[in-house]
Amino acid sequence: MSPKLWTNRLSVWHGIVHGVNGLLVGRSVELAGLSRVLQSAAGGVAGVALVGGDAGIGKSRLAAELVAEARERGFNVLVGQCAELGDALPYLPLADALRSAEQAVRDAAAAHPMLGQLLPGSESAPAAGLTQQRLFGSLLGLLADVQPVLFVIEDLHWADRSTRDLLVFLSRMVQSERVCVVGTYRTDDLHRRHPLRPVLAELKRLPAVMSVELGPLAPEALADYVVTLGDVDPQSLGLIVSRAEGNPFYAEELFAAVAEGEILPDGLASLLMSRVEVLSEAGQAVLRAAAVAGRRVEDELLREVSGLPLAEFEEAVREILSRGLLRVDGRGYAFRHALLQEAVYTDLLPGERTRLHAAFARLLTSPAELAHHHLAGHDLAGALAASVEAGRAAERIGAPAEAHRHYDRALGLWERVADPGSLTGESYEKLAFRSAVMAADSGDNHRAVAQLRALPQTSEVSERLAYYLAEVDDSAEELAAAERAVDSATTTCELARALATYARCLLWSSRHHEVEAYCTRALETARAAGARDAEASAMLTLAIFLEVRGDMARAHELVHAAAEESSGDLAIDLRARYQHARIHYEQGYLSAAAETADDGIKLAAGNGLKWSTYGTDLRFLRFLIHYAAGEWDQAETVAAGFGARVGTPHEALLSSVALFVEVGRDLPAVGNRLDLLRPFWDDELTEYMSRGMAAEHALWHGDPATALEHVRAAMARPAEGEAVLVRLAAVALWALAELGTTEGADELLQHARFAVTVGPTGDGGHVGPEGRAWALRAEAEWHRVHGRLDVELWRRVVEAFDFGFVYETARARWRLAEALFAAGDRAAALAEWELAREAAARLRAAPLEKALLQFGRRARFGVPTDDGALPSGLTARENEVLKLVAEGLTNREIAERLFIAQKTVSVHVSNILGKLRVSTRTQAAATARRHGLLG
Repeated sequence: MSPKLWTNRLSVWHGIVHGVNGLLVGRSVELAGLSRVLQSAAGGVAGVALVGGDAGIGKSRLAAELVAEARERGFNVLVGQCAELGDALPYLPLADALRSAEQAVRDAAAAHPMLGQLLPGSESAPAAGLTQQRLFGSLLGLLADVQPVLFVIEDLHWADRSTRDLLVFLSRMVQSERVCVVGTYRTDDLHRRHPLRPVLAELKRLPAVMSVELGPLAPEALADYVVTLGDVDPQSLGLIVSRAEGNPFYAEELFAAVAEGEILPDGLASLLMSRVEVLSEAGQAVLRAAAVAGRRVEDELLREVSGLPLAEFEEAVREILSRGLLRVDGRGYAFRHALLQEAVYTDLLPGERTRLHAAFARLLTSPAELAHHHLAGHDLAGALAASVEAGRAAERIGAPAEAHRHYDRALGLWERVADPGSLTGESYEKLAFRSAVMAADSGDNHRAVAQLRALPQTSEVSERLAYYLAEVDDSAEELAAAERAVDSATTTCELARALATYARCLLWSSRHHEVEAYCTRALETARAAGARDAEASAMLTLAIFLEVRGDMARAHELVHAAAEESSGDLAIDLRARYQHARIHYEQGYLSAAAETADDGIKLAAGNGLKWSTYGTDLRFLRFLIHYAAGEWDQAETVAAGFGARVGTPHEALLSSVALFVEVGRDLPAVGNRLDLLRPFWDDELTEYMSRGMAAEHALWHGDPATALEHVRAAMARPAEGEAVLVRLAAVALWALAELGTTEGADELLQHARFAVTVGPTGDGGHVGPEGRAWALRAEAEWHRVHGRLDVELWRRVVEAFDFGFVYETARARWRLAEALFAAGDRAAALAEWELAREAAARLRAAPLEKALLQFGRRARFGVPTDDGALPSGLTARENEVLKLVAEGLTNREIAERLFIAQKTVSVHVSNILGKLRVSTRTQAAATARRHGLLG
């Protein structure tokens, strides 16, 4: 090669790898869109961008430009790349990103044990349950710790299942954090059944996700780009632009070929291989070995596999680097583009490929990579052993989908290998059982059930089968499997777990009366065996059983005992704290409920489980406790932590929680939130809550007909006996009273009575104080529908809610005040009205305050009217004078303050004393305070 061509060649490859003179040609619109997402993240509105396009179209170049901009803005940058090994390497881009991150980020990651074990030299932590959820939560915590952050995941089309799940999690969970997540993927690799397709479809529906599709560069833009690569004559430029068809990578390769005076072959693959074929024999051998390793390879490993002497190897690598086929990447090398690696790998002869895979397998230690290379090298015994070990490793780091895949691969090889039990250290049945458990942990309960059904029905297998069948609502088979687990148990531990699961399956069945006996037996067996997890599970099941039976003292004892000591299983420990807090809450012990919920929330957050099922449920419960206790500002803060995004039924349920305070305060967000929730009204609990609150919102705005529509639609769903009917029935009766009709009132009252008398189990189960209070309110509202304001009944409603439920107590006092006033007891009505006003003002419950003021005006309780006059007869000026009298000012001081004559003040004071029916200024001030005349 001539010196001129050599120099030109080096400058071309340097420009391609590092960004040509800092220029990005033809992608200004796309970069501007990504920059807006980054800017929003800098301002505290997290965002996600998905960048798709054909191979070589410029996705990585665009991402690199965004990375540079992020660094200039002071972002911490994490960049990870998926590998073509696919599911063999779970969380590879996350591990990749953490390992190459700044030291401060790596130090922060090490503080999160689940992330720290992805760093080099870290040991996998012992499993304590919910491993994947802990890992996801830990990453969310890390991103919050080191924000602002740009996290780029490249080549999502090769992502493993766990990485895809992680992307979905981040896309939904990052909201107010200063975080930007960017993923790139090849559109030409996404065949019809590609697993990334449904993920992309789901994510692109989210409002925070921006989709960027890179198409071919326009001829003019591609020509501009080629010119930046170096000197090129017009004829060659036209040839490159026409042949490249808008693909920058193809254009780069064509330019390099033209620069060396080569004949241009047809097709990109042929062109790429023409670049390889000019290498020396040693250079080609090294590049082929690198292609078998994948996109990246360590220097020492590549040298060993190539089999070349050190000097010859280093000379070959220098040659490859000089031609831009590989680039230096840390302690090893990486292909400049995945297309080049694919072209070299595809060109290998079958035997050559097998021998190179086998060579890598002899040198590697990673089980996942070993399994891949053993299988590709046709070493089935090695692939079996490595697959099992890779499954165990994936299980430890919280990648159940990959663990299941590895175990399933091993099961597929089982019959093709001599003495597989010795190779793996376990039996086929045990391995199949582990595979089923991992399938369930990754969310595929149906697959788990199918695998367990195919196994010999030992106690362990039957117990898990029953557990998973309960999740898929197959009650008949679940009971049979649970009973089989009990009957076939051979150890006390097996029996304890089987009994605990059997009791749990019985809890909501027609045989629920057997629960206590099985729980008692499970507790005795678990304690004898030291099986703390089975003991805690049985305690919780028995506590719920006793709760619905009304034996609250024993229920409290059991949930307290279950929550006191760790079971060794985080799922059970969080479940125990949730149930403990819930029972306290439902029995009206709000302070104890808050303390227990806070303890559970702390446990969840400390283990990265803030967004796990029970982590979310605990915060959901904490909101209700704040709401009931009248701590509405704190409740709003908790609800804000759930975010405002509504893309799944779970997110809709969380979002609907915020309506309690938003409706109570008549905030502008109500209408928009109801619009977001409307598509999710096919979910039972979401419809109950959101339509119930929509009804109250309509009532506060004088639209009882719409309120009634909402309630009747929600009540049409459940069977009788659902406790939620009580509140809905009471709200519907409120609407009927406002409409002035009795139609349907008796039926609504019967619904409410049935729900509290029949109970959750349908045979007279226990109903908590809030349920009983709502039932009393339904009775009182029924009387109001019929034109009767029953003082004693409304007094009972007040007393029933007054266990700490501040808002409902205030609403009940409002109705009690109306009833007392109608009965002629003005003084008692005023007292209740004042208490209700004080609570409404403290809560900033605007609709209730307005209703109380309207009633106060009608009752002439000293509330200003629209024209400034007072029901007591005071004029606006007299009211001003009264306020200054209450401050202790003399007539002269009042005259000076109001710029009126002292004699005029004396007349006003005399009028005030007469109208208030008092004889002294002190009595006037006291009366004004009592009647709320001082504002």
